[in-house]
Amino acid sequence: MEIRRATTVAEVAAAECLFDHPVRSEWAERFVTAAGHHLLLAYEDGEPTPVGFVSGVETTHPDKGTEMLLYELAVAEPYRRRGIGRALVERLAALGRERGCYGMWVPVDTGNDVALAAYRSAGGKDEGTCSVVTWDFS
Repeated sequence: MEIRRATTVAEVAAAECLFDHPVRSEWAERFVTAAGHHLLLAYEDGEPTPVGFVSGVETTHPDKGTEMLLYELAVAEPYRRRGIGRALVERLAALGRERGCYGMWVPVDTGNDVALAAYRSAGGKDEGTCSVVTWDFS
């Protein structure tokens, strides 16, 4: 398996089947060119398209410094339970350390056992339940 950073809209579009919705080129361009935004793609040997991805965004606060938000993780169904998700999370964590982040965090639905297992296997610890409050601006 090879993990590499997406730097072009074409690379993001090639991973479209892994996203929840169709990739919009203007949003993909904005993501790959924004400082502190990271999209890592996993390629299985011989596969021309990515089989998994993890996205992360660095967030900085005046009294805390910079941390990595693990925004989303996805692995194509036929490639799950092979350590790809763990490897992607570990690579994002390493990138965060390299960039001076003091930690990394991810919000997870409490019933998402697959995601929780992947994050735990990559060294994350579950601090209990969490409420997520959202605003819809559409």
